[in-house]
Amino acid sequence: MAKILDQPRYICALGAMQTVQSIPGAIPILHAGPGCAAKLCNTRGGSGHFSPNIFPCSSLSEKEVVFGGADKLHSTIENALKVIDADLYVVMSGCTAEIIGDDIGEIAGEFQQQGEPVVYANTPGFKGNNLLGHDWVLTSIFDQFLKPADHVEKGQVNLFVGQPLYDPYWLGNLRELEKLLAELGLKPNTIFGFGKGVENLKKVPAAEFNILVAPWSGLESVQLLEKKFGTPYLHYSVLPIGAFETSRFLRAVGDFTGIDPKLVERVTAQHEAEYYYYIERYADTFLELRIMSKRFVTVSDAQYALAVTKFLTNDLGMFPTKQFITDDTPQQYREQIENEFKKLNYGIEAEVEFSTDGHHIDEEIEKEDFGGLPLILGSSWEKGIADKLGGHFVNISYPVQERLIINSSIAGYSGGLKLLEDIYTVGMSKLVL
Repeated sequence: MAKILDQPRYICALGAMQTVQSIPGAIPILHAGPGCAAKLCNTRGGSGHFSPNIFPCSSLSEKEVVFGGADKLHSTIENALKVIDADLYVVMSGCTAEIIGDDIGEIAGEFQQQGEPVVYANTPGFKGNNLLGHDWVLTSIFDQFLKPADHVEKGQVNLFVGQPLYDPYWLGNLRELEKLLAELGLKPNTIFGFGKGVENLKKVPAAEFNILVAPWSGLESVQLLEKKFGTPYLHYSVLPIGAFETSRFLRAVGDFTGIDPKLVERVTAQHEAEYYYYIERYADTFLELRIMSKRFVTVSDAQYALAVTKFLTNDLGMFPTKQFITDDTPQQYREQIENEFKKLNYGIEAEVEFSTDGHHIDEEIEKEDFGGLPLILGSSWEKGIADKLGGHFVNISYPVQERLIINSSIAGYSGGLKLLEDIYTVGMSKLVL
């Protein structure tokens, strides 16, 4: 019997159009019904090339369901090439197009043979969500658009962090980790966000290394780059937040890329000194704000559930209750992620549950003994249970309803301090003056 999905925390695979929109110079072309397009463009954050509300769509109707939509897609691509000045056009299929059997690869191939920068990705919602779609889009672009490089650029690393736009901190986190890699003497190359784009995309095959910072989403695409161009990759499964994990991340990068360990230690020591300077200044607030519980729960995608749990436990000495991962993580990655929750400082381990059922998660949170007002970090859906329990709520992941995030970061050393500000500001707001 089918289950009702209460409080959805992701969208369908076609939602990976956000991945395309985050590459300046690239535009998605949807082969789907108008309802799909209307729902998916109702997102925040804008895009790299056009408004998120402006993109070509074949707008399949009952006529195309009966007679096929190949001709309509062909004309949609043809007209898009005439009126939209883009460097890359990514054709993406929705459920309707896949069910009626339209071959978008064949149609896109016609334009590829004419020398047009058109690629295609099969992204029907019935095959997965937008996190899977993110990988499908990247692998399609890498496989169909990129050409082998003439030479390997010494020190260049392609950096991939989280999913653009879906992750509210995507751009800030990406830029923060770029800066840290540059301090190690590396040349980070990224394709998402302001100042990047298709020119950077063309540089991807020339990289000496690829670095993926994510629990699982994006892994297939860096594996393809290794297979296609021979570029080795580092898969660092924990988004580094705060001093402990960020220093660990930089050391892992140093070991992988062969950087002088003395340089790595010099960079980490300098950042840790500044980080703990600020921690010491506000130590009394962290210790004496008794209204804050020492126990917390995260309800989020795998990226933030894992990263925040490590940060709060390893840097602040808080204690995790059961943690909930809501992104429908594929089965083959779950055991590895669960093991990461057992690698916390002080011998602490966190129980983790993979669930997409918001009602069930709320019931489980109510059963927990927080020893005080609970600290709940998650999406806007968790605000209700936090209010019910009189707890502290911090919105860290999609959907984000009540706050605006422009270019903020919670990655790295400075990102850890930013997250502490958010957490303890919520706690102080409950004090009675």
